[in-house]
Amino acid sequence: MGDFNLTVILDAIRRTSGGLSRVELAQIVGLSPQTISNISRRLLDQNLIVEAGKEGSGPGKPRTILRLNPGGMYALGVHLDPAVTTFVVLDLVGAVVRHSRIKTPGGNDPAAVIATIAAEIGQLVEESGVDRSRIAGLGVAAPGPIDLDNGTVVDPPLLPGWDRVELRDALARATGYSVLVDKDVTSAAVAETWAGGPSGAGSFIFMYMGTGIGCGIVLNDEVVRGTSGNAGEIGHIIVDPDGPPCDCGQRGCVKSSCIPQVLVAEAEAAGILEGPPASSAAEIQQSFADLCARAYAGDERAAAILDRSAVLVARAVSVVTNTLDVERVVFGGPFWTCLAGCYLERIPPLLDANSAARLIHPIEVVGTGVGEDVGAIGAASLVLEHTLAPRAQRLLLES
Repeated sequence: MGDFNLTVILDAIRRTSGGLSRVELAQIVGLSPQTISNISRRLLDQNLIVEAGKEGSGPGKPRTILRLNPGGMYALGVHLDPAVTTFVVLDLVGAVVRHSRIKTPGGNDPAAVIATIAAEIGQLVEESGVDRSRIAGLGVAAPGPIDLDNGTVVDPPLLPGWDRVELRDALARATGYSVLVDKDVTSAAVAETWAGGPSGAGSFIFMYMGTGIGCGIVLNDEVVRGTSGNAGEIGHIIVDPDGPPCDCGQRGCVKSSCIPQVLVAEAEAAGILEGPPASSAAEIQQSFADLCARAYAGDERAAAILDRSAVLVARAVSVVTNTLDVERVVFGGPFWTCLAGCYLERIPPLLDANSAARLIHPIEVVGTGVGEDVGAIGAASLVLEHTLAPRAQRLLLES
């Protein structure tokens, strides 16, 4: 219970940009002033918080403000994407200290990719200048599905040869850090809660726009992972009953109708994009960027493809928001920058029209407050969340 209370206080301080006094903490979290004082001393001794001046203009003693110490703890994050692998060093307040990005090595040899990742991590830490003893661990955001308990990647799309790869243990051996592995969409949701600001509070879904489309789920400030860690797989929600066939046997699923490679193939078939068909993840990413650029430059056929995809994605989002009754939809991921102009205009009214609770509360639609590196930042945030965030599991007692 003491450790849980510590994380509750730390989380309250983290979520207030200006910091909090001990009196304010007692009012917010409902603990006694003595408990607040004792835990605050522990946090100060661990260098996780600092006393940041005094405030108070009325009668009585000025109150000492407590804030997070950015250099009190660091975390490393890696986003393994079929096209690009991104790395970050994150401080305790969620700010990026160091960043790098490399093209994901090709071929079907996970061991070679893992060795490349480990080497890049070592170089990144050295360049960052952070004290290695203050690094809490390494988080990895990987394409799903995953085996969360074993830290295993299970046959992700566009990563041939990666079926049942024990990524967590392999990277722990290669780097010497404690390693956490989670799905990229879940990691993105964690990033939003840790570093997204107002968009990361309360209950929301994070719509991850990448090689595939998935969603991370946050309810009442807690990330929902599901039984096996694979919550948010929305690829087989039907958005167009007359749409193209899907490998599941249905027609018009998200997976077969509106993911980027489907839109690229549609543009190639219509002659909008020229040249050989895109096949690799990197080629799909480039072709999709070209398609979006043409749409925003006035190509009506390209714009029509994006517009239709927005309608289909809005249908899938409506299913999820009506099921979970969230207050916000946050879009992000590696393909989001290209889509933002179209989707932020088209999706909000479509979502409102299909909202079961529209007469009770609106649903906000926003882009991520974290930025392009939300996957890698989310991976690092996994470490901070696991180490410091209040979670119900912390209250479970071992028999």
